Amino acid sequence: MSIYVGNLSYQVTVDALTEVFKEYGEVKRVQIPTDRETGRVRGFAFVEMGSDAEEEAAIAALDGAEWLGRDLKVNKAKPKEDRGGGGRGGYGGRY
Repeated sequence: MSIYVGNLSYQVTVDALTEVFKEYGEVKRVQIPTDRETGRVRGFAFVEMGSDAEEEAAIAALDGAEWLGRDLKVNKAKPKEDRGGGGRGGYGGRY
C-alpha cells in the first residue's frame, strides 16, 4: 500500500519528502507526479514505506502538519480508478 500526500508545495523534491518520511521508517519509494505539458509538480505525491505500521505512524504524525508553508493532507492512497478509456469522451447520443 502507499500513502497519498496532498497540498504539497510546488518546490518539493523527492529527497526532501524522503527526509520527512524516513523519521517514521523505511522509505521504499517516493513518486511526485508532474504535469505532462508543463513538467511542473502537480502538488501531490505517493510514498511507499517498509510496513503498514510505519505508514500508519507517518499518516498519524503528518496529516494536517505544516510543511513548507502548507498544511499537508496525508492518508492511505486509494487504488487507481479505471476511467473506462476507449469511449467517445462522453458526448452523448448524436454526433
